[in-house]
Amino acid sequence: MSRPDGTAADLPVGLDAPVFAEPWQAEAFAMTVALHDKGLFSWGEWAQALSAEVKKPGAATDGHDYYEHWLAALERLLASKGLAATSDVDAMARAWERAAHATPHGRPILLENDPEFQSAS
Repeated sequence: MSRPDGTAADLPVGLDAPVFAEPWQAEAFAMTVALHDKGLFSWGEWAQALSAEVKKPGAATDGHDYYEHWLAALERLLASKGLAATSDVDAMARAWERAAHATPHGRPILLENDPEFQSAS
């Protein structure tokens, strides 16, 4: 990360791991920011939703499941606002899972690879 003047930005001491361990975590983060920017929820609503998720029993004390809670909070928040029904989110997740299993190793996973995929046309 560089500053506008070209010098390295000061990073916190001990920050030697990537912010996101998996690409889906970065995508969930970016989706949350984009949906907020579109005015679909406030940061206060987001903080409340995420806080409720990470405080649930069974959450890892070391935080390794943080982005799983992040994604669950986003799904619940969108469902509570009527923007994405839980059943629709679950159906889409199953479709992506089927697509992943049907995709040859090394090839991009596309929803069209889902054996149950039906084109809208």
